[in-house]
Amino acid sequence: MKTCLVTGGFGFIGSNFIRYILKERKDIIIINVDDITYAANPKNLADNLANYKFYKVNIVDKPALSKVFNDNKIDYVVNFAAESHVDRSIMNPAVFIKTNVEGILNLLELSLKHSVERFLQISTDEVYGSLGKSGKFSEKTSLSPRSPYSASKASADMLAMSFFHTYDMPVLISRCSNNYGPYQFPEKLIPLVIINALNNKDIPLYGDGKNIRDWIYVLDHVNGIYSILEHGNVGEVYNIGGDSEMENEAIIKYILNKLNKPLSLIKYVKDRPGHDKRYAMDFTKITQEMGFLPEYNIEKGLDLTINWYLNNENWWREILSGNYKEYYKIMYDYR
Repeated sequence: MKTCLVTGGFGFIGSNFIRYILKERKDIIIINVDDITYAANPKNLADNLANYKFYKVNIVDKPALSKVFNDNKIDYVVNFAAESHVDRSIMNPAVFIKTNVEGILNLLELSLKHSVERFLQISTDEVYGSLGKSGKFSEKTSLSPRSPYSASKASADMLAMSFFHTYDMPVLISRCSNNYGPYQFPEKLIPLVIINALNNKDIPLYGDGKNIRDWIYVLDHVNGIYSILEHGNVGEVYNIGGDSEMENEAIIKYILNKLNKPLSLIKYVKDRPGHDKRYAMDFTKITQEMGFLPEYNIEKGLDLTINWYLNNENWWREILSGNYKEYYKIMYDYR
């Protein structure tokens, strides 16, 4: 049996990854380390899971994190734990530096001390900056982050790679395009649109709505992560993409049409500061080395996601009744 420490396992992508691994591999024990912040939800992993342990620990708390390493023989580390919302990073950058930079340093130091076999840092395409109308990000694209969030993630990537070069630590980095799917916290675009539409509530759309993202269904992403963890070459960066570029406005219109809701729900609001125009991923490397290809195109993935939120109203209703209301008011009412 191998033991894989997953940080941020109650979050959107982390919980989907844990489900995927426990389904695919009966010879891996998962240790989930999560501080259960606003975007984490224990109900994302409410099943009675075999080969699974949970520790309520913040990765910034090194003594508590050290105890997890001391109490378990950890073979793999997959770091999802991060503050991840650009708008929140504009409001409060310090929190992002604390978690995304100081937190990974703790993980790296403890992983080095305990001789882990593989350390996979989960990053983002946003570290590359913004694209024009043509071209795609490759692993050789220079880092050019444009928000406090993406700057903190770029810093984490560089820290991780420094441990590979300095200490010969078996580090890998994955960078992915925009995720969507089940269990995504409703501050992100697609669940926000679905939930607002279901409640006949205005849908805020930044600027002219023409910003383009390469979208990937979360199950494709976790499949790519698993491939990198198992087969990636240490010291390498791997892009993961969905090959599904779409304008934000078009995404919203697609969802409204599927839900038979009027386009008049769209409310154009003042643009986000430093809003990147376009992201697109060249993921040739992971395809050539590991045979990765996304299975879900944007239409299939959106339909599955819409149906999940329709069928799991209790999950998101509970979130809307908490602090999310106050955040939403601060974020959008003034626009």
